[in-house]
Amino acid sequence: MEQLLNIIDTIKGAVWGLPLLILLVGTGIFLTIRNYLVQLRGFKHSFELISGRYDKPEHKGEISHFQALSAALSATIGTGNITGVATAIAVGGPGALFWMWVTAVFGMAIKFTSCTLAVVYRKIDPDGHVRGGPMYFIEMGMHKRFRFLAYMFAGCTAVASLFIGNMVQANSVADGMVSLLAIKGTAVGEIWRWIIGVIIALAVGLVIVGGIKRIGKVASRLVPFMSVVYVATALVVLTLSYEYILPAFALIFEYAFTPHSAAGGFAGTTVWLTIQKGVSRGVFSNESGLGSAPMAHAAAKVNEPVREGLVAMIGPFIDTLMICTLTGLVILVSGQWNSGLDGTPLTAQSFETILPNWGQNMVSIGLILFAYSTIISWSYYGEKGIEYILGRKAILPYKWIYLIVMPVGAAMSLDLVWGIADICNGLMALPNLVALVVLSGVVAAATKKYFSELRQGKHRD
Repeated sequence: MEQLLNIIDTIKGAVWGLPLLILLVGTGIFLTIRNYLVQLRGFKHSFELISGRYDKPEHKGEISHFQALSAALSATIGTGNITGVATAIAVGGPGALFWMWVTAVFGMAIKFTSCTLAVVYRKIDPDGHVRGGPMYFIEMGMHKRFRFLAYMFAGCTAVASLFIGNMVQANSVADGMVSLLAIKGTAVGEIWRWIIGVIIALAVGLVIVGGIKRIGKVASRLVPFMSVVYVATALVVLTLSYEYILPAFALIFEYAFTPHSAAGGFAGTTVWLTIQKGVSRGVFSNESGLGSAPMAHAAAKVNEPVREGLVAMIGPFIDTLMICTLTGLVILVSGQWNSGLDGTPLTAQSFETILPNWGQNMVSIGLILFAYSTIISWSYYGEKGIEYILGRKAILPYKWIYLIVMPVGAAMSLDLVWGIADICNGLMALPNLVALVVLSGVVAAATKKYFSELRQGKHRD
């Protein structure tokens, strides 16, 4: 097993090395320029679209703008917002948070482009069933000789969904529950992990059996609730420690551009390590560039692709610039960032330091809600991947497999699972990013036309 883990780690290091990180950030910069800073000029209009004032029941699709955004956010607002931020800071220092911000800003342009393309090239069956995502805009927008990239993306999505979208999240839910019950690390706790896994599978099954329509409805209620609860808790912590907020920002900018030696439980960092951790954790948090969100946004009821792209780009803003920033600030103001802790224990201890007897429990509850929401949305991504390869007949068997592996994920050690998931995510990003660059002209032309008409009042209906 150890040899297998070493092989997986080597492959993961190659996939998520410098070239892919440069490609991710470089693509974001390129698309930002190509679309004339769409993150800024379209920001206000994005929230107007989310409000529902532009929704039309007669538009083709299966779910509303808000439900599509909620479904995508329920997949991205997950353990990365609690665990990923802590890992980035513990290894890369406070400056990693700055590079997560950079990734999110340029990630907004990536998500805008990919989700606009998802609507441009989506397929709608006679019964209203929507098929869309990177595999379809690769197939329909690029030359047929590149169709292997579509199959590569679809296959990696189907596999990644079972691992990072399912087993990893189920393990986080089980971890949160046994922590709340104070039985973590005990024999009883190990038994309860299996029981919790079965309960999760039942709870998820009740939602995913209804497809994207039910996922959208559940997500549109769950995402606002869990986000408000977590954000409110973080704001309470920051209010109680307001005098440390400005010093925390000073640490972020100081560590973002200068190397630091070891201090306390902090092992020290180079500028490159800080950038690497910030960018990689930022991508895992908001999923910009992976190509997952376009599959949810393709199902939106919309007749104007650019509108859905504008709605989608709010995702990285909420996920990373808001929620991840709050988590990072709590870790910094608590003074725990250089304690030697990492991941979830670091975040939990940070909240507990400021809110004794409450903080750790709130983190556990947040983990449970975030992980559950991720599981239900990633099931849809996985079924879209398998549907592209094998057709609609494969969706039901895939859903059964998705539910069956959940208790296993809740109970097992996740080193191997994380490694495979990381590799699949990287292999999802590669074909998606290539397609975004190749097809960027389609989006640039549509964006220019849309904003020109918007200025003329043609989209104010």
